[in-house]
Amino acid sequence: MKHLKQILLLFVIGTFFWACGSSQLNNKTEEKEDPVVIANDSLEYEIIIIDPGFTYYLNAIAQPVGFYNQEYLESRNKAWVITWNQRFLNPSQFDHNIYENMIDYQQNIDYGYDVNYKLFNYFLFAQKKYRMSLDGGFRGGRVN
Repeated sequence: MKHLKQILLLFVIGTFFWACGSSQLNNKTEEKEDPVVIANDSLEYEIIIIDPGFTYYLNAIAQPVGFYNQEYLESRNKAWVITWNQRFLNPSQFDHNIYENMIDYQQNIDYGYDVNYKLFNYFLFAQKKYRMSLDGGFRGGRVN
């Protein structure tokens, strides 16, 4: 009986320490993320995204590279950039903590697949995280 109590006590203590430890989800949100750089060196174009959770979203949740064609990404980005910039220009109406910067995305420039892919996925991520729509965008659950 004495051994059973000791084993039970060790089990309870072990369970306590396991429960108090950080979960993998907490580690994901508490880790310092490197910013995601969206760049096209030949065009000298660069966007740096420092929104917590986006690196994880891009690597674990977003559709893989090649899932969408460039024309689709460009068409969504063109529409979403217009909406984003309109909201940036109206800080009294829209949260300036979300729309911190204007995006200089010119419709007549070919930014390449990588820039369009990452920008598109940032827009999807932001719509989920902040529960907003950029005209025809996602209106779903929150990304933490």
